[in-house]
Amino acid sequence: MYYAIISEDVKGSLPLRRGARPDHLARLEALKAEGRLLLAGPFPAVDAEDPGEAGFHGSLVVAEFDSLDTARQWADADPYVAVGVYRQVTVRPFKVVLP
Repeated sequence: MYYAIISEDVKGSLPLRRGARPDHLARLEALKAEGRLLLAGPFPAVDAEDPGEAGFHGSLVVAEFDSLDTARQWADADPYVAVGVYRQVTVRPFKVVLP
């Protein structure tokens, strides 16, 4: 089943995000290589493709996991969690309807 991992950033966490980004992306690339990643990306803090120093409000990952517990464990092991980018992470079952 798919799960939505919705993460909210700590205010002013852009420097932390930048430092942990390579490790964060490597985990997403691993999901993609396994054919389990539906989509992933950040929420810009301003209405722009590149928010610059405004940074991000959080992130969304939708990926396939064996269970809700497995999805939570994966989310808890994110490098952004480890360095303090996220203030909150919510994991919910997600049903793909379209496209």
